[in-house]
Amino acid sequence: MLEAPPGLKGLAVADTRLGAVRGEEGYFHYRGHDAARLARTRALEEVWTLQIDGALPPEAEAIDPGPSRRLPLPVVELVDAAAAGPGGPLDTLRAGLLSLAAAEHRGPLLDRDPRQSREDAIRMAAVVPTILARHHRIATGQTPVEPDPGLSHTADYLRMLVGAPPDETAVDAVQRYLVATIDHGFNASTFTARVVASTGADMAGSMVAAIGALSGPLHGGAPSRALAMIEEIGEPSAARGWVADRLDRGEKIMGFGHAVYRTADPRGVLLREAAEGLGGELVELAAAIESEILAALAEWKPGRRIVTNVEYWAAVVLELAGVPRSMFTPTFDVSRAIGWSAHILEQAAEGRIIRPSAHYIGPEPSPSPH
Repeated sequence: MLEAPPGLKGLAVADTRLGAVRGEEGYFHYRGHDAARLARTRALEEVWTLQIDGALPPEAEAIDPGPSRRLPLPVVELVDAAAAGPGGPLDTLRAGLLSLAAAEHRGPLLDRDPRQSREDAIRMAAVVPTILARHHRIATGQTPVEPDPGLSHTADYLRMLVGAPPDETAVDAVQRYLVATIDHGFNASTFTARVVASTGADMAGSMVAAIGALSGPLHGGAPSRALAMIEEIGEPSAARGWVADRLDRGEKIMGFGHAVYRTADPRGVLLREAAEGLGGELVELAAAIESEILAALAEWKPGRRIVTNVEYWAAVVLELAGVPRSMFTPTFDVSRAIGWSAHILEQAAEGRIIRPSAHYIGPEPSPSPH
C-alpha cells in the first residue's frame, strides 16, 4: 500500500475541471476564472451556470433557479415538523433534501442520464435557501415566506429569511459572499460528497453527506463565533490581551488562520470590501480589532504568517445584511450546495468508486488458521 500523509494533506486524489486553490499566491479560481473577480462582477446565477455547464453567460444560457425553489406540499409538511422540533437548521435541511428526492423519485445517479442528473443538481441546490429560511421562520415563531421565482436567488433567500424585501446593497454584499464560497478545492465536505457520489448514489444523498461534514465546526466554521469575539473584545486596545489569554489556554482564534493560505485569503479581502460598502461602526471596530489581532498573532508565531480568513469578514457582512446569527453557517450551505452539486456531477461521470485502504495499527492478530 502507498502511505498517505495524515488527513490526506497535500495528496491529490482526483482530477477536476471545476477549480483550484493556490494558497501560496492567495488565489483561487472557478474553471480558470478568478473567483474573487467573479464575485465582484457576476451574479450568483451566472457563476452557477459556469460550474454546472462549463461556461459563463452569454456563452451558456444562464441557470434560472427561481421555478425550482418551491417545495411540494408533503415536503413542506415534513420541513415544518422538523423545524418545530429541537434540531437545528442543518438537521432540517438534511431531512428536507432527502424527503424531496423521495417525493420526486430522484433515484441513484448511476441510473440517471446526464440531463436528469443536471436537473437533480439544480433542483437540490435551488431548494436549500427555501428550506433554511422556512426552518428559521418556524423555529422563531414567525410565518414562513413562500419563494418568489421572479427574484434573484440571493434576494429571495434574504426576503424569505427576514420577511421583507431586502436592501439592494445588502443583496449585493451577500451575493458576493455566496459567489466567493461556491467552491474551494477538495475540502472535507466536497470530498465527502464525491466519495458518496462515486458509489452511484443519488444527488440528495451525496449532498446530505456533505452537509454532515460541514456541520463540524472545524470545517464549516462558525462566523457567528467571530462576531461574538469582536463583541467580547469590545475595543481595539483590549484585543492583544484577549488573544494572548486565549492562546495561553490553547484555544483557536476564530476568523484567523487557514489550512491553505499563506498570504491574504482573497475571500477575506473581498468581504472586507463588501462590509465597507455597507459601512457603519461595526466595520470600523472590526477593522481596528483585526489589526490588533494580526499583530498579536505575529508576535506569538513570528516565523509563520497567520492571516484573516473568510469567516471574520463574512460575519460582519452577514450581520449588517440582517441575516440572523443562527443562520450564518447555514447560509454557507446556500452557496456551497451549488459547488457540491457540480462536484457530484463530475464524480458521477467518472464512474469509479473511491475506495482507499487503511493502515492497521492495532494489536497483532491471531495466527491464521489457514
